[in-house]
Amino acid sequence: MGKLAAGALRAVLLVVLVGTVLVQALMVWTLVSGRDPEDGSLPLTALRVITILGMVSVQVAVVCVGRLVTMVRRGTVFSHAAFRYVDGVIGAIVAAALVWFAVTVVNAPGQREDPGVTVIMGGVGVAILGVALVVYVLRMLLAQAVARDAEASQLQAELAEVI
Repeated sequence: MGKLAAGALRAVLLVVLVGTVLVQALMVWTLVSGRDPEDGSLPLTALRVITILGMVSVQVAVVCVGRLVTMVRRGTVFSHAAFRYVDGVIGAIVAAALVWFAVTVVNAPGQREDPGVTVIMGGVGVAILGVALVVYVLRMLLAQAVARDAEASQLQAELAEVI
C-alpha cells in the first residue's frame, strides 16, 4: 500500500470518526436536554438511540481498519495480531446489521399500507450480513497467508541450517 493511498484512507477514516462522534453528541444532547424539536415522540426517540448504537459499530470498524492500515504500512499484517482487528470489523458489521434490523422493526408499524418498504429494509439487513460473510472469507484468506508465511519462514530456516 502506497503512502498516498494510506494517507487518503486515514483521512477518510478520520473524517468518518469525527463525523460519527459529532452525530452521537448531538443525539445524546437531544435526548438528555429535553429540547427535542419533534416533541420526543417514542419512535423518534428509539431511532435516536438506535442511531447512537449504530455509530458505535461504525467507530469500531473505523478503528480496526485504521489499525490494519498501520499493520500493512509496517509489513506486519500477515501475523496473528491482525486477526483481532479483522474480527473487530466482522463484529462491527454484524452489529450494524442488527442495528439496521432494529430500525426496520421500529419503522414497520408505519408501513402497514406499503409493507414492501419493510421487506426491502429487511433485504438491506441481509445484504449487510452478506458483507460480514465476505469479510469472514477474507479472514480465512488471511489465515492461509499467515500459515504460508510461517511455513516459508520455517523452510527458510531449515535451508539456512543445511547451507
